[in-house]
Amino acid sequence: MQLLKALWALAGAAICCFLIFVIRSQFLKEGQLAAGTCEIVTLDRDSSQPRRTIARQTARCACKKGQIAGTTRARPACVDARIIKTKQWCEMLPCLEGEGCDLLINKSGWTCTQPGGRIKTTTVS
Repeated sequence: MQLLKALWALAGAAICCFLIFVIRSQFLKEGQLAAGTCEIVTLDRDSSQPRRTIARQTARCACKKGQIAGTTRARPACVDARIIKTKQWCEMLPCLEGEGCDLLINKSGWTCTQPGGRIKTTTVS
C-alpha cells in the first residue's frame, strides 16, 4: 500500500514537472531572452587610426520593469532606469574590476582608467 502511494506521488510529480516545462517553453520561444538578460547582437571595431580603436556594439536586452539596457563590467546588462535618466553612468559600474570610472564633463558618457594609465572612453548615442 505504501509503495502504491509512493508511485502515485512520483507519477504526479513527474507530470507536474512536464507541464511546467511545456508551459515555460511556450512562453520562452526560440530566440527570446529570459527577463533581465542581454546579448550582443553586433560588434564592429575600427582600428584605422593609429593608437585608437573605435568599437561599436549593439545589444538586445529583455529588461524587467524599472530597468533599461546599460553596461555593467564592460558587458551589456539591465540597469536601473534612474541611472540612465540622470546620466550618472558610473553608478551602473561600467568599468572592469580595478578600473576607475569618471563622467565626461557634459555627461555624454564615461571614461574607464586602467591602473597603467590607459583610458577607455565611452559615449552614449
